Amino acid sequence: GSGILVVYGKRKNSWVDNEGEEVTVDQIKSHILDILDGNYSLFNIPDSAFIEQKIKVHRAFRRLTYRGTPDIRVIVYNKVPIMAMMRLPTQESGGRANLHQGAIGIGIDIASGITIYATYKGKSIKRLPGKKIKLHGLRIPYWDEILHFASEAQFVSKIGYLGVDIVLDRDEGPMILELNARPGLQIQNANNAPLHKRLRRIEDMNVKTPEKGVSLAKELFAEEIAKKVETYNEKPVVGILEQVRIIYKGGEEKIIVKIDTGALRTSICKSLVEKLHLEKNIVDKKIVRSALGREERKIIRLRYYLKGKKIETEAYVADRKSLLRDMIVGREDLKKFIVDPTR
Repeated sequence: GSGILVVYGKRKNSWVDNEGEEVTVDQIKSHILDILDGNYSLFNIPDSAFIEQKIKVHRAFRRLTYRGTPDIRVIVYNKVPIMAMMRLPTQESGGRANLHQGAIGIGIDIASGITIYATYKGKSIKRLPGKKIKLHGLRIPYWDEILHFASEAQFVSKIGYLGVDIVLDRDEGPMILELNARPGLQIQNANNAPLHKRLRRIEDMNVKTPEKGVSLAKELFAEEIAKKVETYNEKPVVGILEQVRIIYKGGEEKIIVKIDTGALRTSICKSLVEKLHLEKNIVDKKIVRSALGREERKIIRLRYYLKGKKIETEAYVADRKSLLRDMIVGREDLKKFIVDPTR
């Protein structure tokens, strides 16, 4: 809600908020006093202020969210997660995951963790406003862990009907943000489905454990979803050194290559081209700048496999005899991968 103040990027005597505005120490103190006075509490009674670490946006949501961190709300009843949605911050919401302030509500299929529906300002939408990104068919990372966290939170808290808000941190993964004993009903709009039917299906069940509750949820509340799913957040992860299989007329050659995000185009050693008889694949020549100055390089058509994905590209031919690797893979060939330099 409006009581949440997110600051980062410490300066000498101030910080920066989600809108890029400066926040001074005195402003932070004033905001904390407002919280203690109960200005943001449900009944305007004295409250407590918490200072927490800033959540780092998970890479799966970077292209979707506006500055703030999306959260995932799961409604749990009788230890069974019955409905879930993601709340996506927008510019209008000021980077907050608050539907009343203009965030987007995105319904999530309980069984698979795939988004199925979206609403914005009370209306159904299919794409992110102002962009062409589809909001249905996206797979939420750590989905099983999220469901188990939510069910276990209700089991421990003993709150009969509970809304569990969970965020995905870039480094830590799923983290419980808060437990809400009176969650709003907007989650029905985000899923285009009523809650009461799901509540009735499980109210008389004897669910003994969170594990059983999650299992029942997947059986009872699975939605029919499209077979073709956008899984941009499930791109294969590659490290600095990886094995590739180069395909040529006589067969294939396995070599270790360097993943080089500093290079635009893939480059392969002249001696390897000769060894695999790839000279016939030359399609062009180009003057390029390198550490050795300006030089003319041939360009060949190249087909290879990286992490099981077939890549057909045009690569530079260079003299790499003095270098450790006969081939580097450039950015143009890495669009379907996530590069992790620590691997």
